[in-house]
Amino acid sequence: MSNPKRNALGRGLSALLENASTDVTTTESKPANSISEILISQIEANPFQPRTEFEENALNELAESIRVHGVIQPITVRKMGYDTYQIISGERRTRASIIAGMTKIPAYVRVANDQEMLEMALIENIQREELNPIEISLSYKRLIDECNLKQDELGERVGKNRTTVNNYLRLLRLPEKVQLALKEKAISMGHARAIINVEDPQKQEWMLEQMLSNELSVRDVESLAREANTSPAKKAEKPAAQKKSEVLVEFQQNLSDKFNTKISIKADDKGRGAIKIPFRSQADLQRILDMLG
Repeated sequence: MSNPKRNALGRGLSALLENASTDVTTTESKPANSISEILISQIEANPFQPRTEFEENALNELAESIRVHGVIQPITVRKMGYDTYQIISGERRTRASIIAGMTKIPAYVRVANDQEMLEMALIENIQREELNPIEISLSYKRLIDECNLKQDELGERVGKNRTTVNNYLRLLRLPEKVQLALKEKAISMGHARAIINVEDPQKQEWMLEQMLSNELSVRDVESLAREANTSPAKKAEKPAAQKKSEVLVEFQQNLSDKFNTKISIKADDKGRGAIKIPFRSQADLQRILDMLG
């Protein structure tokens, strides 16, 4: 005699809603399309999560807020089986809740297939401010490739016009080094868009080096891009005001190696200037201060 539960599960998600033993919409479980307190131990991560990195310091700050105020905005989950759920959106809130020692979390329960879940997860995450431009670009591409959306349709779903969507998608044509710099916020979206206008990948990487070494403005990079395009056989030179002596460049590199962060030194013709030491978190700042002390 065959196992009826196994057969039901084998027929897919719709079979989970057919009888009391597997019905995940009954009051014995958590009703669909409602907000419920769910055990975090019953929730699994979202395999379609666009965000790949979660900043530890920010997570700890959110965890402290959750300890005091609780989870203000419920996460969204889909039912996978009896008392089993998968995150559609809210993985960061879930991780912070675990750090805060919470055992339950408020969740909006939905029933969705994989494609619907992918689309909901991507769109919900795109609309959050924490995603960097490359994560947004990759999310746009997945929506187009995996959800069969055209750029106009995608723009409507995420509330952006076609030009904005296209600008993000173009970022994925940049060399890996440039994408990494944008992802790590070493350069801005404006810098990246200026580099895109140069087709030669080697020149694009050279322009990146100039930006990182000399803290060029977007306007400076646009000038370099125009010069690179009009003089393809010759490397565009740094603006005169941005040139550094070999000694300063060496000092800058030595300090960057010592402090394990990208240090910038600026100086005028009279030898006056400033040293800029960036830090990634409170802990990183304390590390630098300890070294200086």
